[in-house]
Amino acid sequence: MNRLGRILVVLHTAVGLSGLAVQAKAADPAKPDVNRGQAIAAQVCAACHGADGNSAGGAYPKLAGQHPEYLVKQLKDFKTQPGAKQPARSNPIMAGISGALTDQDMVNVAAYFATQVPKPGYAHNKATVPLGQKIYRGGIADKGVPACASCHGPAGQGIPSQYPRLSGQWAEYTAAQLTAFQQGPGARNNSDVMHAIAQRLSDSEIKAVADYIAGLH
Repeated sequence: MNRLGRILVVLHTAVGLSGLAVQAKAADPAKPDVNRGQAIAAQVCAACHGADGNSAGGAYPKLAGQHPEYLVKQLKDFKTQPGAKQPARSNPIMAGISGALTDQDMVNVAAYFATQVPKPGYAHNKATVPLGQKIYRGGIADKGVPACASCHGPAGQGIPSQYPRLSGQWAEYTAAQLTAFQQGPGARNNSDVMHAIAQRLSDSEIKAVADYIAGLH
């Protein structure tokens, strides 16, 4: 059985147990259940994102401390929505996982990760820090690139329900997502604003701002 298959088996087990608990005690579907979210995270998400949402490397994003509304939206965007030919975000593993989650499961696991303490990250390339800082704090006027801080905040904390927390995120992951935004449909097509911004950035500018973001705190 491949990795995706194993993950889905565990997920269906976790969701099944969650379903039994719901039958035993009715809950408000709009209210997050952090304990149930922790159970799903431990059995399904931990292998890639860490049990507390602090992933071990840049192949997978840190989820600890992320705004729950943002996490729920991303989980839904991995699914192909009615009338669409493909999901807004392309990732075969996450498509399988999100496809097995109910809306309530998403709310629960997002609420759990939001309560976790994110571990700080660090910029690694001193040579590109000035460029990364310039882009993040001031943008690139002649390219029509706004300052990242205008939406994500001076310290990368984001704005709940609107813009994600970026502080301390792995540089590799941030760079990969900016590249995906450049590509749009078939890669990542769930933010018109970010699609437009990313298209105006060069590869070197993406790497510089992603590394700078990793050291924000």
